[in-house]
Amino acid sequence: MTAMLPRGAFAEARPFDLRWRRHAAMLGGVWAALLALFHRDTADLATIYWTNTTFGHCLFIAPVIGWLVWQRRAGLAEVAPQGWWPGLSIVAAGGFVWLLGDAAGVALLRHVGLVAMLQGGAVSVLGPNVARALLFPLAYMGFLVPFGDVFEAPLQDLTVAMIMPLLHLSGVPASVDGVLITTSNGYFEVAEACSGAKFLIAMIAYGVLVANVCFVSWRRRAVFMVVALVVPVIANGLRAYGTIYAAWWTSVETATGLDHIVYGWVFFGLVMAAVLAIGWRWFDRDPDAAWFDPAKLQAVPRARVDAPVASLLVLAVASLFLGWSSAIAARAGTLPADVRLPEVPGWTRTALGSDAPWVPNYPGADRFAMARYVDARGRTVDVAVALYASQQEGKELVGYGIGAIRPNDRWVRIEDLPPVDGGAALRMTGPGDVERTTVTWYRVGGVVTASEERVKLETLKARLLGGDQRAAAVLVSGVKGEGDAGATVREFLRAAGQDLIASSSQ
Repeated sequence: MTAMLPRGAFAEARPFDLRWRRHAAMLGGVWAALLALFHRDTADLATIYWTNTTFGHCLFIAPVIGWLVWQRRAGLAEVAPQGWWPGLSIVAAGGFVWLLGDAAGVALLRHVGLVAMLQGGAVSVLGPNVARALLFPLAYMGFLVPFGDVFEAPLQDLTVAMIMPLLHLSGVPASVDGVLITTSNGYFEVAEACSGAKFLIAMIAYGVLVANVCFVSWRRRAVFMVVALVVPVIANGLRAYGTIYAAWWTSVETATGLDHIVYGWVFFGLVMAAVLAIGWRWFDRDPDAAWFDPAKLQAVPRARVDAPVASLLVLAVASLFLGWSSAIAARAGTLPADVRLPEVPGWTRTALGSDAPWVPNYPGADRFAMARYVDARGRTVDVAVALYASQQEGKELVGYGIGAIRPNDRWVRIEDLPPVDGGAALRMTGPGDVERTTVTWYRVGGVVTASEERVKLETLKARLLGGDQRAAAVLVSGVKGEGDAGATVREFLRAAGQDLIASSSQ
C-alpha cells in the first residue's frame, strides 16, 4: 500500500527546517566568536574544569544542556527562530559584569559575564519564542560557572563539629584544634578537600536537573533540593568520622588510602543514588509529557531583526567591553626599583634562616621582598612585601591560593584569629609541627585594609574611576617556640609603628 501526502506539506516543511539550520549555524558562530574574543577566560574555565576536582562536574554541564535541548527537539520544530535585538540587553549586562570582574580581579564575575553573553547571544539570534522554549537549558548554562569554593571553610567547621561527638560516642580519645583532630595514633586535617564542598556544589547542579526533569510541583522541587543539599553534608561527616575511626583501629596509612579510593570513586555515586532513591516515589512528571506548548509560542515578536545583523550586534556589544578593559590596563602606575623595608627600633635585620622556612605566595607581584628581624631576646619575625603596579588577570592581590598559604602547601591553616592592629591574623602549622602566627594587611591606592572584599572594591574603584592602581600586601609572621607567636608579632608591630605598612607598601 502506498501512502501519499499533499505536496504542500513538503513545500512548507523544508523552508522551516532550513531556517532553523541557518539560525543554529549563526548561533554556533556567535558562540565560537565570543569564546575566541574572551579566550583568556575560556582557557581559564577549561583549566579549572580539567584540573580542579572541586569543579570537575562542570565538564558534564555542556553535554547535559545538549541533552535537554535534544529532548525538546519535537516542540522546537514548531517554533520559528527570529533575530531579536532586545536580547542585546542581556549581552550588555553580561559584558558589564565581565568588566567589573576584570577591573576588580574577580574571576567569578568574569566567568558569570562570559556565560551571560553566551545566553544573551542565544536570545538575540533565536528570538524570544525559542528562548522561552529553551528557558531551562539556557538558565542551566549558569552551572558552567565554577562557583561555591566559599562553602569550603564553613563546611570544614561543620564537618569537625559532626566528627567530634561521634568519636567521643565511639570511645575514641580525640581532641580538636581548629581543623586538626588528634587521636592516640595520629592527627588528621579536615582540609578543604575533606569539607565535602566539591560534592555539595555538584549536588546543587544535579539536584536542579532532577527537580526540573522529574517534578512538576514546585513544592516537591523545593523539598527535593533540601534533601539534595542536606544528604551529602551528613554523608560527608559520616565518611570523615569513619576514616578517623578506622585509622584508630588499624593505621592512618590504611584508612586514608582506602578513604581516597572510596571518596573519589564510590562515595559521590552512592550519595547521588541515595538522593534519587529518596525522591523516586514522589516524582510527578510524566516521562512522555511535553516540555512546553508550541501553540503558545507562535506570536510574531516585536523588535525583530535579521539573524545575521543580530549576530554582528552581539559581537559588537561584547567587543565594547574588551576595549574598555584595554583602556583601563593602559593606566597602570609606576613602582620603585626596589622594595624598601624599614629599620625597626630594637630589632635587627638578618638573613632568612632555614628553620621553619616559609614564603607566602604572590605569583603575580611586580616586586617582592622578604626579611627577617631579630630582637635582643633572640625572637624572630619574618616580613614579606608584595607590590603591584596594577592588578589584572593572573596578577591579583587576593584570590584562591594567593597569600600566606599556597595551594597544596606544607603549611596548613589551623584557624583564623582575631585581628591584630587591623590586620587579618592566621594560625598555621608546618613541617616539624612548627606553628606560626601570620598577620596580613593590604593597601590599594591610599586605603589600608585586611578585608579581601574591600581590596576587590577599592581595586574596582581605582580602575573604573581612574584612581591609583598600585597595590601591596604586607605580611608579618612570628614562630611559636620563641615565646607566644602572637605576642612576638604584636611587640614587633608596636616597635615598627605605622612606618612598616606605609613605607613598605609604597
